[in-house]
Formats: sequence, structure tokens, C-alpha cells
Amino acid sequence: MTAPAPLRALALVCSLKPSPAPSSSELMARQVLEELGKHGVTGDVVRVVDHDVKPGVEIDMGEGDAWPAIRARMMAADILILASPTWVGHMSSVAQRVLERLDGELSETDDTGRPLIAGKVAVAAVVGNEDGAHKIIADLFQGLNDIGFTIPSQGGTYWNDEAMGGTDYLDLDETPEAVASTTATLAENAAHLARALKASPYPGS
Repeated sequence: MTAPAPLRALALVCSLKPSPAPSSSELMARQVLEELGKHGVTGDVVRVVDHDVKPGVEIDMGEGDAWPAIRARMMAADILILASPTWVGHMSSVAQRVLERLDGELSETDDTGRPLIAGKVAVAAVVGNEDGAHKIIADLFQGLNDIGFTIPSQGGTYWNDEAMGGTDYLDLDETPEAVASTTATLAENAAHLARALKASPYPGS
């Protein structure tokens, strides 16, 4: 039996906390990477707030902009994991900035007119101690899909504490079974879809 083709993933962690502060978003992103590893996917983590990602909608906003280097790592990956905390019911400002910078990909195409981002898979991971995860995942998926990423079936995983609770995902003694099984399904479906798109790319225009 032929071994599955190796794949690469990149997790962009959109915590507001710079390293080395503990981050629930990074924990969940690493759990997604761990599950992807069971399907022949290797990956890296970038905590975006550690880098000077300039505001804007171009792929390079000039001197000092850290986005081009992050983008290069993303372009080398088959799967993008976008992980965000929940803040006042919304994705973090860092996650919003990532979406804004990804907007620059709309003008980047290959010689067939196909977006360079086409054929890449994107998934979402959201944590918080208030409700809002479904809305954040919906917003992330809409933006990522518009840019050209493909979203797998059940491609979002999340955890929320009870309303007005004070527990962080990092504080849990163990990962809840529902979260673990959802993350496992996400990883399996993402790896499957990424391989399918590598084997049979979208047509050019």
C-alpha cells in the first residue's frame, strides 16, 4: 500500500499575549497539529503578536513588515490553522489583521489565473470563557473562503466556558472528550481534503 503524501501545516496563533506567556489559543492549535500528525502532516506554530505585522491589505507593507516572512511559511504549507481567542464576542484584533493581510492574496494568481492560495485548506480553532465561538468560526470561514482557501467538512473546533465563567482552556485538567473528538475529526478531514486537492487541483480560469 502506498504511503500517503506528506503534508505541511502552519498554525497562526492570534493570541493577544506575546511569548512566552501561556496561551489557550496556542494550546488548541498545537492539539490540532498533534492530531494532524497522525495523518502524516508536520507543522509549525507562529504566534502572530510576536511579529511586527503591519496594518494593510497588501502582501508587503514595506520596511519592517513581518508579514512577508510569515506569508512565505504559509505558502509552503498545505493546511492553515487559524487559532483565535474570543474577546467581547469576537475574534481577536490579531486574527482580524491576519484576515486583512490575507486580502492581498486576491491579486496573486498563477499563469492559469488561479489564485495562488487555491488548493490550500484552512481550519479554525477558537477558545474563550464566553460564548461566541460559532460566530467567530463563521466569520473566519467566510473570509478564508473568499480569499481562496478550501474549508473541510467539520473544519472548526472550539471550547467555551460557561457564561461569565473564569476558567481558561489552559486551566482544564484534561481536554473535554467533545473537544478532543471534534479536533480529531477536523484533522482527519483536513488532511484528506489537502491530499485530494494536491492530486486534483482546481481548474484555471
